[in-house]
Amino acid sequence: MMGEKQWGSRIGFLLATAGAAIGLGNLWKFPYLMGENGGFTFLVVYLIFVLILGLPCMMLEMSLGRYTGRDPIQSYKIVNPKAKIVGIFGVLAPFIILSYYSVIGGWLIKYVVSYVTTFNAPADFGAFIASPTTVIWHFIFMAMVIYVCYKGIGGIEKASKIMLPALFVLLIIIIFRSVSLKGSMEGIKFIFAPKKGFSLASVNAALGQVFYSLSLCMGITITYGSYLSKKENIPKSCAVVAGMDTLLAILAGIAIFPAVFVFGLEPGQGPGLVFVTLPKVFGAMSGGSIFAIAFFILMFFAALTSAIALLEVVVSFAIDSWGWSRNKSVAVMGIAVAVLGIPSALSSGLLADVTILNYSVFDFIGMISDNILLPIGGILMCYFIGWKFDITKLTDEMEQGCPNFKIKKLWIASIKYVAPILLIIVTVSGFVGVYHSITGM
Repeated sequence: MMGEKQWGSRIGFLLATAGAAIGLGNLWKFPYLMGENGGFTFLVVYLIFVLILGLPCMMLEMSLGRYTGRDPIQSYKIVNPKAKIVGIFGVLAPFIILSYYSVIGGWLIKYVVSYVTTFNAPADFGAFIASPTTVIWHFIFMAMVIYVCYKGIGGIEKASKIMLPALFVLLIIIIFRSVSLKGSMEGIKFIFAPKKGFSLASVNAALGQVFYSLSLCMGITITYGSYLSKKENIPKSCAVVAGMDTLLAILAGIAIFPAVFVFGLEPGQGPGLVFVTLPKVFGAMSGGSIFAIAFFILMFFAALTSAIALLEVVVSFAIDSWGWSRNKSVAVMGIAVAVLGIPSALSSGLLADVTILNYSVFDFIGMISDNILLPIGGILMCYFIGWKFDITKLTDEMEQGCPNFKIKKLWIASIKYVAPILLIIVTVSGFVGVYHSITGM
């Protein structure tokens, strides 16, 4: 397996890993959280959490993947037979996440096609997502994901080398247009100006965003790490990926929010910002259709690179744990994800009246992965690696490509003490959110 499971180049590995982390949440959620939670103060706290939680956990997963050379389940089984449950969480989560993430990917394809053919967004977003045709767009997106994964590691590298640089270029173009609008500084101030209102809730928001933005405990970093050369400097690579992830999120805010404020629109709408508010912005701009095409292609690239990584985790599991061929693994798992995503695609239409614990089908699927599988998996990861495994095996692994790993003791302390405490906070916060949703309190 190791012959096939190797990145062809360092840049290909870095772009693929960064593309896996950079997703739709970076492009609207992070800038919005900054604006609503203290601006520059939030950014500083976020960066601190990247250093004490994000990077240590990413380094753990990447070194574990390279140490074992296996999928998440087999990797944790090597650590401790009882730790297999962590790997199961790490495979189930991306499988479930991709089933609804691909629905949003389908929406993006529809918007790109609509702008290219008519120079306008779909007339009514609500009517569009209520239509059964969303299933077709969901299938088209999954077909693209399946095709790239079918090409193997080389296919993922090639796609990442094209899409991630293109994503940055498109973002810079949109930034120039956005900040050139009269009154755009209000949007910049919304994101960056230190402001009152920073609180414990803001700290928790920064903590949660680090966990999800860097794709921690999704099995992605373990899987991509298992394809990594022994010569690769893991701490440096993780720092580069986290830096690219944060930089793109900040650039996204500079691209989006000046225009939103210029046109007096509400910035805090979640997906509605992308699919409802921004088309109004583009419609009011000179040459707005061209920038709309660029923006939705950008969003599509971000969604696709993350979706490829999510499917690759599941494919790697089927290859390593079940002994399937890559072709069989990609076909079976890709189709299974597409089928599982049908209820999410229909949750605003045919299944609009169906709720589970007061969640729509779409939101319930997301809640299971985001609030249960990922954070609990993170706590168990730190427990088994930090307390039930000879963690020096992973520091030795990192020192193969980083002989001067000077923060070894700090990293071990973070995995054993700091990261578990922070992950428990994320988990408790998630369950409190679920409780409030169920009870309406």
